[in-house]
Amino acid sequence: MDFPSFYMDHLAGGRLIIGLIASLHVLINHPLAVGAYPLLTWMEWWAHKNNRPDIDQLAYKITFIVFIVTTTVGAMTGVGIWLSTSLFAPFAIGSLLRVFFWGWFAEWLVFISEVGLILWWFLTWKKANTPEKKRKHIKIGVALSIMSWLTMALIVAVLGFMMKPGEWNQTRAFWDAMTNPLYAPQLGFRTFIALMMGAVFVWFATFFFTKLKRGYEQGTGPRQLRNWVVYRMSHVVLVSLLGTYLFGTWYWSAIPETMKANSSVALLTQEFMSWHGQFQSLLGWTILVFAFIGLGGLGSSFLIPRWALLIPSLMGIWLLGHFERAREFMRKPWVIGEYMYSNGVHKDELAFLQSEGLLKHATYAKHREVTEANKVECGKDVFMLACSRCHSTTGLNGVIEKFTAMYGADKDWDSGGMALFIQGMHQTRTFMPPFPGNDKEAEALVAFIQQVRATRESLPGAQSTGVVVAPPPAPPAMTASSQP
Repeated sequence: MDFPSFYMDHLAGGRLIIGLIASLHVLINHPLAVGAYPLLTWMEWWAHKNNRPDIDQLAYKITFIVFIVTTTVGAMTGVGIWLSTSLFAPFAIGSLLRVFFWGWFAEWLVFISEVGLILWWFLTWKKANTPEKKRKHIKIGVALSIMSWLTMALIVAVLGFMMKPGEWNQTRAFWDAMTNPLYAPQLGFRTFIALMMGAVFVWFATFFFTKLKRGYEQGTGPRQLRNWVVYRMSHVVLVSLLGTYLFGTWYWSAIPETMKANSSVALLTQEFMSWHGQFQSLLGWTILVFAFIGLGGLGSSFLIPRWALLIPSLMGIWLLGHFERAREFMRKPWVIGEYMYSNGVHKDELAFLQSEGLLKHATYAKHREVTEANKVECGKDVFMLACSRCHSTTGLNGVIEKFTAMYGADKDWDSGGMALFIQGMHQTRTFMPPFPGNDKEAEALVAFIQQVRATRESLPGAQSTGVVVAPPPAPPAMTASSQP
């Protein structure tokens, strides 16, 4: 309530934009920066130690792809997360900045170091043409790999905190926030899945940079080079698959039971809740595919054709992307567990706002009190304050669609029943936060929804209409007894 609403009605208020940017960033950062960089550094070290320039050249070619992607799309989506959350969820990112100020300060230093090391490592690769220069160059790769992992390690503390703050809810201590109960299992899970996907990427890229018709330097043909890469990447895939499973199991066991109850909706949305069993089967097949690829690669690189590597690559993207979606949704109704609801209302403020009224204490609202004359306008402000972080009016996750499913498209909607449902919906839909207003404000919200149903007009945000600030409450009238 302390920020005007930058709102995009057909995109569920903007949360879809945050989700798409963040998911794309993770899908680039984990397999390439966290996973591939240490593997490519190890390839460079092994080539230098065993005098295999063909492996060094291959590592350089693959690094070129990783370098381009991570320094363009990867870097831009990282900045995009900050921009989108600042616009669409300023209350959440503001609270997280206050809690994790020093953690994020350290992350920015690590990130700047990581970018500098990426440029230094790749752009000086060709110049490392003596044993001494090569050893120094490999050390740069090691430092880059550490910084890439540290960036993720610091951010994972924030992600775990948002689901389960642990002791922080009592102590408000920075280190309790950093070492939340989900930190270690989630960090282990992400580390191993990044290495597993990074290994498959290096394996896949190797098939494009080796040609069977012409040999590499020093008489080592592409067949031997492929076998060398595939055999070693297979070990990484199998070990990482085991680590992913173990840490994933630990992570699942540490998630609060109330959030696990949201898993069927989180994984497949409300429309596909009945497909939960099929989803579990698909998850099992994903694990088996990675195991099959890893075991097959131990025998011969030609047991696994190039096109077959697309299957674990796509399944890995699906697994990591779905993990991000499920993690975000399971956290509901909280944006910070047991502290702040997804609409920005603090847990400790809820009872007060339900008694006093939401509009009375909102900075950016047109009216302070609901009357018959301003009921629809008040309902619009209540929607912006209490609903717009997750819902649109007629677009994605729209409230009109939800009530149509309940009441029907051609029937009258009972306003009294709608108001009662809004005030008690969190009891049956555990992913919904409690309504943070009083009875009149619930009725005003219903009046606004009924009008939107009739007009089908989209709701503009403050970026289009401008910022509206409610007038301050009128001072109490002076009486003769109160005059000096």
